[in-house]
Amino acid sequence: MEADLSTEGAFRSARPIWPAGRAREMNRYAGFRVVLPPSAGESAMLRVTASSVYRVTLDGAFVGHGPARGPHGRFRVDAWALPLGDRPALLAIEAVGYNVNSYYLLDQPAFVLAEVTEGARVLASTAGEGVRFDAVLPADHVQRVERYSVARTFAEAFRLWPGVHAWRTDLDADVETVPCDVGAVPPLLPRAVPIPDVSLRVPDRLVGAGRLERGAPPAELYRDWMLTELGPTLKGYREAELEVATSLDWQAVRTVEQVPLDRPAAFPLDLPAGHFRTVDFGRNRTGFIGLRLRCDTPTRLYALFDEILTDGDVDPRRLRTVSILDLDLAPGAYTVETFEPYGLRYLKLAVVEGACRVEAFHQRLYENPDVSDAAFACSDRRLDALFEAARATLAPNALDLLTDCPSRERAGWPCDSLFTARAAHLLTGRTDVERAFLENYALAPPLPELPEGMLPMNYPADHPNGLFIPNWPLWLVLQLEEYLGRSGDRPLIDAFEEKVRGLFHYFDGCRNADGLLEDLDGWVFVEWSAANRFTAGVNYPTNMLWAAALDAAGRLYGDGAWRRQAEHVRAAVAAQSFDGRFFRDQAVRESGRLVPAPHRTEVAQYYAFTFGLATPETHGALWETLRRDLGPRRDAATTYPEVAPAAMLNGTFLRLELLLRTGHAAQALDEAVAYFLPMAEATGTLWEHHAPSASCCHGFASWLAVLLCRAVFGVEGVVEDTVRLVPPVEGYTGRLALPVGSGRFEVTRAADGSRAVRPPPGLRVVEAPA
Repeated sequence: MEADLSTEGAFRSARPIWPAGRAREMNRYAGFRVVLPPSAGESAMLRVTASSVYRVTLDGAFVGHGPARGPHGRFRVDAWALPLGDRPALLAIEAVGYNVNSYYLLDQPAFVLAEVTEGARVLASTAGEGVRFDAVLPADHVQRVERYSVARTFAEAFRLWPGVHAWRTDLDADVETVPCDVGAVPPLLPRAVPIPDVSLRVPDRLVGAGRLERGAPPAELYRDWMLTELGPTLKGYREAELEVATSLDWQAVRTVEQVPLDRPAAFPLDLPAGHFRTVDFGRNRTGFIGLRLRCDTPTRLYALFDEILTDGDVDPRRLRTVSILDLDLAPGAYTVETFEPYGLRYLKLAVVEGACRVEAFHQRLYENPDVSDAAFACSDRRLDALFEAARATLAPNALDLLTDCPSRERAGWPCDSLFTARAAHLLTGRTDVERAFLENYALAPPLPELPEGMLPMNYPADHPNGLFIPNWPLWLVLQLEEYLGRSGDRPLIDAFEEKVRGLFHYFDGCRNADGLLEDLDGWVFVEWSAANRFTAGVNYPTNMLWAAALDAAGRLYGDGAWRRQAEHVRAAVAAQSFDGRFFRDQAVRESGRLVPAPHRTEVAQYYAFTFGLATPETHGALWETLRRDLGPRRDAATTYPEVAPAAMLNGTFLRLELLLRTGHAAQALDEAVAYFLPMAEATGTLWEHHAPSASCCHGFASWLAVLLCRAVFGVEGVVEDTVRLVPPVEGYTGRLALPVGSGRFEVTRAADGSRAVRPPPGLRVVEAPA
């Protein structure tokens, strides 16, 4: 199914609708159905958009899910081909209006806008020509449930009985319809990103079984802030309002026996009361969880999921999420699929009441299909595993925009996006998802909760608590320059100029007498390490980043003043921060005088070399110390204990990039294998931190593919119509194929050390010296 990327005349007569008076209800599900006439022999197309999310089925079969996300007040239009036949067909659109603030979806009133055309005819529409959609209020999803996470919207709980899905599966069903409010068509945008891969996968292995029992809840129930901190800045249903409180209910369930297993997963799977089974999908992927169930007695089934096993079991709260599907089943047979995508490798099915037969089980993927276009095969199988882990990490994080993770947040963060964008362009040969990410920022209205000129720390998102990271948009400026090189898209760069000038105007009010940023408001964030403790006063890494952003913006917009300011900032930071051995992180005021603090972090050194304050030539001793003695293998308790270690984002990645840039690709490769291979082996994806304490599929980590292509094949990537080749690490053979435009760029390394290059027509190859 292909998307029509044009919104010109996308809707000939349709208007947005939603059940009357319910557009602002939290977690309100609504259904829209229409019986389409037999095909007249032409191609039928559904164009649709919605707030917040929709899913389309045709005669009960999955068609599509969306829409791609846009900025406040603008909605991206999807187009789905409908294979109509010689009989009437039932088209159903399920939709939900979440109406809560999140980092995932915008808090905007709910609506659905849809139209079906066949050639020149409008077959059906919402409040327009043709047959009109009827609206229903589905009852399978429980409305008043907990939030799934602070960053996302609501968890999912199901109440199922025979006929509950008839409105969308049975063409002749007798359904109760409800009247709708009709609105004006909002500003529209094209989808502009690929149609997702929605293929099905099934569990590989059965890895656990056991017994459990429900008893009295613990005396001290654990309540996360999704229950305790609700209010105007974190919307949701309070505990007293909940129809079910899954995270609290599960705490009353106790495991009494657990047996590890290792055998093929086979269905049907019978689960009596008080029993559970745990399945393994083989690797961490993202998508919708689907079950085909049958029960002969009232049953309560929980499906718990996570990316890893914790002490041999699934911990649904490891990510501070409610990763539990709560299913209350009347006797009957059901096919159910989650409305939201989730990241998981393991899933635990637990029956606490009744009995259930699981007849089939799947995960419908929700990932970027274009990441499969690249091919990497190397004589070192460990590197193949790392490349596949990078690819699997990118796929769910480059869907409709560049996201941090597909599980806890699904949010578009700058800094993360700079690294993810490099991998996305390399592996797909395209910049469409990156463009959508940047376009959303370019079109974002000023958010009243943020200071004038400041850009949100992630977007599209709501920030009613006023929290912002002042230095994070500086990474966005750096990405703009890289994006221009990848895409040549000058109009989008020009559309950003006003926002960049507003951002720098904001920082003008934060400069001290030395011209450095001091006492920035908000949450000054360097990385998840000790560096975040040294951000008061003058934070030198932030000023290093600011200088780089000023320089990049000066080049983008021809502003010499910004470039001169960047040079002044670099000089001032170098003079104040470098103590003869290391760059310090911070200076604070003592009796009105700015005094450098003694704190030194590893990441501050990488900032200095990355952003032009130091080079291996100007600071040779420090560079050798960094290269030989620091890095992810260091024992920080004994080796330079006064220098706090770096974290994954972004110290470790800046280090690896510096090693590549300075001719130490073999060392970068060696460190990458030691650091990332355990991740690839454990989940098949790359993580947010070195340990699995948070997301185990974090988009920025897909940058590892860039390192592998550079080190093993000497390919630095494609900029406009040129690919730059550098000497690769010796000793490897293999083949690399990368999509470039409508062709493929191929590199083969033979056993004799030679390298054969086959570029597509129109691609210029430049060989750089060692």
